[in-house]
Amino acid sequence: MADVSGTTLWHTFSVRDADAMMAWLRAIGFTEHQTYRDEDDPSVVVHAEWAWPGGGGIMFGSDRADSAIAGTGPAAAYLVTPEPDAAFESAVAAGATVVRPMVDHDYGGRGGSVTDPEGNHWSFGSYQPA
Repeated sequence: MADVSGTTLWHTFSVRDADAMMAWLRAIGFTEHQTYRDEDDPSVVVHAEWAWPGGGGIMFGSDRADSAIAGTGPAAAYLVTPEPDAAFESAVAAGATVVRPMVDHDYGGRGGSVTDPEGNHWSFGSYQPA
């Protein structure tokens, strides 16, 4: 098996409304690292990097034909956090739709799922896959 120590995952997808997505991400605990906008149309996000406080994060941009990630949404992500209930509740308060309520799992950990305002599926859990 390969040594994966120090590995960090950055999930990548495109969005229809980058400003609304940034507001939603901020509400659930992500922080803006970098956001690059189109010089001719500042409503278009060419590339954005938003970090999760526990490590890793996401990269995204406005859905546009010339993007390297065009057509990648909706997407799905699993966010591991020691406080999954707090992240889940923040997501719902910020406009997410509950897909699966928070539950304790037989295999360990606790988790639940929502869809964000763009239709992307987010699971929040405390279970850390090995």
